[in-house]
Amino acid sequence: MALRSVVPRADVDVAAALASVAPICEDVRARGVPALLELTERFDGVRVQDVRVPARALADALEGLDPQVRAGLEESIRRARLVHADQRRTTSTTEVVPGGTVSERWVPVGRVGLYVPGGRAVYPSSVVMNVVPAQVAGVASIAVTSPAQKEFGGSVHPTILAACALLGVEEVYAVGGAQAVAMFAYGARDADGTVVVPPVDVVTGPGNIYVASAKRYVQGVVGIDSEAGPTEIAVLADGTADPVHVAADLVSQAEHDPMAAAVLVTDSPELADAVDAALAERVAATKHSGRVEEALRGRQSATVLVDDVEAGLAVVDAYAAEHLEVQTADARAVAARVRNAGAVFVGPHSPVSLGDYCAGSNHVLPTGGTAAHSGGLSVQTFLRGIHVVDYDERALRDVAPHVVALAQSEDLPAHGDAVTARFGR
Repeated sequence: MALRSVVPRADVDVAAALASVAPICEDVRARGVPALLELTERFDGVRVQDVRVPARALADALEGLDPQVRAGLEESIRRARLVHADQRRTTSTTEVVPGGTVSERWVPVGRVGLYVPGGRAVYPSSVVMNVVPAQVAGVASIAVTSPAQKEFGGSVHPTILAACALLGVEEVYAVGGAQAVAMFAYGARDADGTVVVPPVDVVTGPGNIYVASAKRYVQGVVGIDSEAGPTEIAVLADGTADPVHVAADLVSQAEHDPMAAAVLVTDSPELADAVDAALAERVAATKHSGRVEEALRGRQSATVLVDDVEAGLAVVDAYAAEHLEVQTADARAVAARVRNAGAVFVGPHSPVSLGDYCAGSNHVLPTGGTAAHSGGLSVQTFLRGIHVVDYDERALRDVAPHVVALAQSEDLPAHGDAVTARFGR
């Protein structure tokens, strides 16, 4: 815990953002679609006629998709389905006593709302990461939302639409921000009372601090995956790491957002200096150099020098990064000892960028240290475990004295009576 208080972290206050988010969510709850249209004009600068994207737009987007991008998405989908298929759970039945069993049955939620960001960058990969586990889980009703784009006449970015079409998702909305989360949580009616957007059971997907705050606000009304905030990468490296690889990986995540975190933890001052030199060259040359430099200079990014890899493990476990790369000698053995991370990338040939797109893993991961208690998006996010209790008369009779004793100890005698009533008492 002492380490956790000193590791670098951005000033991201989800609770403070609730003051801005609460009235937006309540407006959507009260007024539905009219509120969504007004909020979209206010925040995205475009007035749309309908929040739902027409089916023709999805088909056109897929038809116009660059063939290389389509091939990349298809491979990403294929690999994600392979990995997520192995996460499916089956019913387990335990015979507690002869005639008495408890089963756990895994049932998908009925409807989910999946949020895909659309601010500084376009994220068709997030469509894949949200939709595939929901489909593998067996969710019957899947809706996707992404911010309206002024450049595309108030519709969703066509690459995101094409990804939805590839996955067979037909229900897509051009709504972003906190209002999109509220739309899914409460549903939305038109001015005449017609249901335009049915409410969902679970909302998932990454977004900015306002999206994260909105998810906190509606949690309890709906389930959420996590309050995913600005992206993070931590690299645990020793003197065997290639400084060019490390620098390239730090830059790759810093280009997401000026608040993105890039942290190097190393026991090698020589590597730290070499990475700094490589960063100077790469930051100047990269397309989004302004935001990358801002992210790397922010308080959330740093190089942490440690005595040895053992001490480095303690630091990265305290940090609990969204993405953790292990670039050390015997990287697999070191990675196996990591306890807190959203995802771990092992060795020089497993960069975070691979996981962002085509490793088969999921890139919707916990941030802000929440990887210490939460995992990433998976098939389990969309499943509920239901216990099924099946006892016959003899099995109940045998355990009845214990139930009665425990009920009386809690001063809940009717609980015991509910058992003994079955035996004429």
